[in-house]
Amino acid sequence: MSRPYSFTKDLQYYRFCLYGFLKNLRFFEPFLLLFFLENDLSYLEIGILYSTLEIVRNLSEIPAGFVSDLLGRRRTMVASFGLYIVSFILFYFSHSFAMFFPVIIVFALGDAFRTGTHKAMIFSYLKIKGWQNEKTTYYGFTRSWSQVGSAVSSLFAGAIIFMDGNYRTIFLFTIIPYILDMVNIATYPSMLEGVSGKHKNIKESFRYVWQGFRQSFKSLLIVKTLANTSSHSGYYKAVKDYLQPLVKTLTLSVPFLAAYDKEQRAAIFIGVIYFVVYMITSQASRNAGRLKNKFSHISLPLNVTMIVGFALGAAGGIFYESGIVWAAVLLFLGIFIMENLRKPIGMDYVSEKLDEDSMATALSVESQSKSLIAALLAPALGYFADSFGIGYGLAATSGILLLLAPFILAGKKEN
Repeated sequence: MSRPYSFTKDLQYYRFCLYGFLKNLRFFEPFLLLFFLENDLSYLEIGILYSTLEIVRNLSEIPAGFVSDLLGRRRTMVASFGLYIVSFILFYFSHSFAMFFPVIIVFALGDAFRTGTHKAMIFSYLKIKGWQNEKTTYYGFTRSWSQVGSAVSSLFAGAIIFMDGNYRTIFLFTIIPYILDMVNIATYPSMLEGVSGKHKNIKESFRYVWQGFRQSFKSLLIVKTLANTSSHSGYYKAVKDYLQPLVKTLTLSVPFLAAYDKEQRAAIFIGVIYFVVYMITSQASRNAGRLKNKFSHISLPLNVTMIVGFALGAAGGIFYESGIVWAAVLLFLGIFIMENLRKPIGMDYVSEKLDEDSMATALSVESQSKSLIAALLAPALGYFADSFGIGYGLAATSGILLLLAPFILAGKKEN
């Protein structure tokens, strides 16, 4: 039986996969919102921190994209991981809303220098190899290893908290895989650096990249496509951590591990449920190419997954407030699946319209749009959660986006 793809799983393919696996060993991630709550932050304050993260990332991503395209992608990625490691150390020592502000800024700068840069390296490699028509499948396969990393991370984090009883410790454990990934990125082949080295000086390189960037975004179709891909991803960023209090509520109604305190029980439940979630989303990423091929045009799966994702969030909030917590958790799982199905498809569609040498810059613009949407949604969701309850906040936020969805549907026609 012939394989459903034409690319070769060479050494660089496995290094791309290793990057995603190690990068997503963020042991703190399944417990971040609970960590903030433990430090006596309200949902609104948590939303403001999330919004600060997205705004700083938003303001930094386009300059970071230019730095990546002009000065070299590998060095930019190494700097990103250095900033991450500094933020993990600061998280460990922070205890209040005010103290978390500089930590969030450092973390956001790390995100800004990473976002878009690694995707650009993958797409450059596909062009060098002549595998451009395999963007969705190739990116989906490599992204699936990111989800496997998140799954493994969840189990380890749950075990650490169960034994140690302290959310802070997991930030220190996260430093180890990030040092390993920094070494992995630093030793990528030089051909993935991008435009750096093609021109004799930075001014000439800047002009070359800027011209390609402007040319890529003259199409109204691209702008609308960015709105489509960004809206669901921004929504996902704003709501995904609310799975944590939902699961914690679920543990109180289950007699399993009753001999342990509620924090230990929550650690095990959250670790296991997030493991299952990310293993499923790993398969979703791997099968994004197959989903795309079932539709006559790539815009159709983008539109379907966006609407379904918003609808699942609205229904999940209603079920939670109705006391059917297990159903709310299952519906939230659907949001994770939709995001991981649509992301490789969206990257394929957007990257086809972009100039090669301005790729990191343009993909940073796409990510910047997600950050802006998340920055707007996070404090609004936090306010609704404080005022009316988590479920009603999720239902209201999701319902508003569902009403706006018809205005940002991706179109079939080319300009």
